[in-house]
Order: sequence, then structure tokens, then C-alpha cells
Amino acid sequence: MNGVKVGVLALQGAFREHIESLQAVGATCVEVRRPEHVSGVDALVLPGGESTTITKLLVSSGLFDAVQDVVCVGAPVLGTCAGMIVAATEVLDGAEGLPSLGLIDVAVRRNAYGRQRESFEAPLTISGIAGGPFPGVFIRAPVIERVGAGVEVLASFEGRPVLARKGRVAVSTFHPELSGDLRLHRWFLSEVV
Repeated sequence: MNGVKVGVLALQGAFREHIESLQAVGATCVEVRRPEHVSGVDALVLPGGESTTITKLLVSSGLFDAVQDVVCVGAPVLGTCAGMIVAATEVLDGAEGLPSLGLIDVAVRRNAYGRQRESFEAPLTISGIAGGPFPGVFIRAPVIERVGAGVEVLASFEGRPVLARKGRVAVSTFHPELSGDLRLHRWFLSEVV
């Protein structure tokens, strides 16, 4: 894992916590704020935050096309919560006219678990991650309503997918960076990158 350079989208949201988690498992991190910041990254993290704001900032900063270009050349991506929404092919209740990165064939619904006060933590069994349940932190979390062909569901909660992967793109409806558990970041670097 040493020597892996991970770009973390740093426009809004929980990017600092991802950086801390990734550094703790041996990655070098770059805060991605402008298109030139994705140059030379081995992987990219799209953090949680507010998906509409993140998408608007991706477009206005010129990062939208730069992110798609990096993914097109094979860079792995981890999208968490709002980052998953931005990466999805279909947002069922998104703002009208906003583009989607379309990195993974899932349909998502924003804030489906409720408002801020309905945030919760739940133990998750994640395929490929040993060591017992993973503490899934759900904050105004989206739900995955549909997974497309070839998308592998790695964890579910109450019968709904909460962690999915297709090739080198992995997305979660929860916040692994807020869990205090480094296993998902370690898995991303070892299995996806």
C-alpha cells in the first residue's frame, strides 16, 4: 500500500477524515480541488457531503471532466454517501438538470434513511472483510434502489445494498471514514487499487 497516491475530492464534505484513514493505512493523499490535482493519482475518493453541492462544484471547477478522464484510464474510485450519489448512473430524486458521473450502474435515492436526527450506526457484514461486523455510520444516507448488471453487492442492511462494486469502482451508502475502523480503506487499497 505504500507508494499509492490517492486523490481525495476536497470541495466539500468529509474529505479530511478520508485522508486521515488512508494515510493511516499507508497511502499518500492529495487534496483534489482543481483539474491538475488529479494528475498522477493512482486512485480517487469521492467523499460524503451534500451531493448537489459537490456536483455543482465539480462542474464549476472543471473537475467533472477531469474526474471522468481519470476513471476512463482505469483509476479506482471509492464513493461514500454523497460521493456514491455523484458516481451513480441514476439519481432518482436529484436536482433537475445536474449531470451524473455515471461511474457505476446503480440507481440511488438521496437521504432515504431520513433527516440528520435519524442518523444511526449499524453493524455490517462485508464480503471480503474479516474481523467481525463493520460499524456502518449512516448520516442522511442514500439507499441503492437498483444495481445494474455486473454490480456486486458486498454488504446489505435491512435487505438493501449498502456497499457495491463493479470492477475498480466501489460505493457505499455509509461513512467508513467516520467509523474509527480502517478495514474498508485497507480493503480499497488492497483489493480495488
